[in-house]
Amino acid sequence: MRDQFERIEFTASEAGERLDKALAGWLDGLSRSQIQALIREGLVLVNGRAVKASYRLEGGEAIEVRVPRAEDDTGPHPEHIPLEVLYEDDQVAVVNKPAGMVVHPAFGHTSGTLVNAVLARWPQIATFSEPSRAGIVHRLDKDTSGVLVVAKTPEALESLRVQFKTRQVRKRYLALVEGILATPDGVIDAPIGRDPAQRKRMAVLRDGREAITEFRVIEYFAEHSLLEVFPKTGRTHQIRVHLAFIGHPIVGDTVYGRRRQAIRLKRHFLHAAAITFTRPGTSETLTVEAPLPIGLANILEKLPR
Repeated sequence: MRDQFERIEFTASEAGERLDKALAGWLDGLSRSQIQALIREGLVLVNGRAVKASYRLEGGEAIEVRVPRAEDDTGPHPEHIPLEVLYEDDQVAVVNKPAGMVVHPAFGHTSGTLVNAVLARWPQIATFSEPSRAGIVHRLDKDTSGVLVVAKTPEALESLRVQFKTRQVRKRYLALVEGILATPDGVIDAPIGRDPAQRKRMAVLRDGREAITEFRVIEYFAEHSLLEVFPKTGRTHQIRVHLAFIGHPIVGDTVYGRRRQAIRLKRHFLHAAAITFTRPGTSETLTVEAPLPIGLANILEKLPR
């Protein structure tokens, strides 16, 4: 019989924070009131015992959360959502993810994601890949568009995992940022970790994980700069955090940049323009590019130079 609960385990990293507030940062699909209800029902254990929502973490505790499954929740379901396939062979496919689409399903949100679309387009992937991953070994933020690779066989999945882990994959992004950069190119080497003050954000932290981003200015505008960006590591929100850290946040990014944007965008101006990797099962180097979305291209045409 299938377990009626989805079990999620964490290790508390920050001391002094309330349990319910910390979980609200870790579990994007659950509201704080839903988390408090789980705690009251004894479905959240800290070091194996039930505690109150107001429990103050000391750091290092083992936290287990049991989220009740919906009766029909057997994982992401295939959904026939249109996909723009940029490249496909018998091993891999590369799609152009639109801004606004979530890649992986989250708690309480198991539809409309790229995973749902992939399971419908290539149903055989469900036979070897965890359903919630569907052959996808990297990700893009919801409001970032562009190239994303899907493994269609177990051999391709393992090959891509190794390539990403050993940093053999080269990714190129386009980003429009606020202000004029002082240098035409550079490297941002600054560790990134979860922001202790706001758990849903990332930040440059002295004790964070290694994060390296290279950039090159393609074009200067009157008050903005268009960059080519090459992340050498794959930290969450890395490009957005790094560019904000050097004082040039991405246009449209209200999380790490300006809350009131001079340019009206329903997304941020960050696009995964190209990816280069070794085609699984061969020694062939493959580069796939995604054109800049029309909406972003129109922004560039209208910017004063």
